[in-house]
Amino acid sequence: MRIRNGSIELHVADDGDPSAPPILLLHGITSFGGTWDWIVPTLAERFRVLRLDFRGHGASDRAPGEYGAMGYASDAVAAIEQVAGQPCVVMGHSLGGATAAALAQRHHDLVVAAVMEDPPLGRAGTPGPSDVADGAPVLEGNSLLESFRTIRESAPRLQASGITVEVLAGLLAAAPAAAGGTFGELLHPDALAAMAGSLLTVDASVLDPVMSGTIVSFLDADAPFQVPSLIVCADPSKPDAVADPSLAQHFVDISPATEFVVLSGAGHLVHDELASRDRFRSAALGFMDRVVGDGID
Repeated sequence: MRIRNGSIELHVADDGDPSAPPILLLHGITSFGGTWDWIVPTLAERFRVLRLDFRGHGASDRAPGEYGAMGYASDAVAAIEQVAGQPCVVMGHSLGGATAAALAQRHHDLVVAAVMEDPPLGRAGTPGPSDVADGAPVLEGNSLLESFRTIRESAPRLQASGITVEVLAGLLAAAPAAAGGTFGELLHPDALAAMAGSLLTVDASVLDPVMSGTIVSFLDADAPFQVPSLIVCADPSKPDAVADPSLAQHFVDISPATEFVVLSGAGHLVHDELASRDRFRSAALGFMDRVVGDGID
């Protein structure tokens, strides 16, 4: 379905029983809602599953110059208010995780619980208001920056070429991954297909504020998460890991019902990876069992 957030039309996929409790799934930067296809059948046994394409991503409108924290958070709020119609569980990866964190801080009336998958929480060191950000300063030395540069340059050309998702997925399988090895060695086949689909639809300029470090902070370092929250960190030894465990611990310390877990060996694309998807699923569903109830198999 399509909804409107100001002048921007957004795409929201809707699966499961419309009368079931809602869960909103938020993708990472340059991705789209299809990155969550693998978990929809499991979640739909219990939830109404909503997958938002952020502005500039997937089937949502492009909005050049409007790719910032406030815009992405407002997209998520629009999906909750207009589609869910009630507070919901929010689960997001990377950009989606930072957005889920922002909702847990500032829009907790709309959130039942939050799961944040390797979200950008800020810079390592003593946490403080200037340390919590999402942009180039956070990613200095991170192999994702080179990946972003490649996507920024190649995505427009790929979109103009007429290449199919299937052919591009095959090319991506042989491409080097930021975490090491090739994407084909690292990722599930459905993740390769979702990556290809995202590259053929994304407005590559979504990366400009991140690469330049001009994107405004998603988080307030001194504000607790006001709802039960789980931070899932990639292995900090991986070159593309984003969530710093020391900052995750900081938010655990100041928040009433927040926990975090580090998945050993996992890179930033946690739920896409052959070696870490099942562990992420277990961590996320186990957390939901504890804080939402009614168990998930």
